[in-house]
Amino acid sequence: QVQVVESGGGLVQPGSSLRLTCVVSGWEFRNYGMGWSRQAPGKERQIVAFITWNGGDTFYTDSVKGRFTISRDDAKNTVYLQMNSLQAEDTAIYYCGRRQTAPNYSVYDPAKYDFWGQGTQVTVSS
Repeated sequence: QVQVVESGGGLVQPGSSLRLTCVVSGWEFRNYGMGWSRQAPGKERQIVAFITWNGGDTFYTDSVKGRFTISRDDAKNTVYLQMNSLQAEDTAIYYCGRRQTAPNYSVYDPAKYDFWGQGTQVTVSS
């Protein structure tokens, strides 16, 4: 049975850091690329970070480049999102999901991911 569980969110002040964790079970984790998305109130879901199946490359949306880092540990079926220099605009529910495998799919298209978890809330406020 597929399970995706995110954790690590919270309420922090601007400039703070958080590390989100996503623990996965139910498929061959090391065979799939993994991404993090977020959804803020009144906005559509947005892919913020992606890591390839072998960890060989990463991708970030422009608004988080230089501040967020995605990584994975295949031995633990876990993907991480290190978030530094958090801003109020980063406030959202953050989700972890599996990318479908077709090589022509955009890593920034949320419709090309499946098995999203329940999400973890990140709130950045002074």
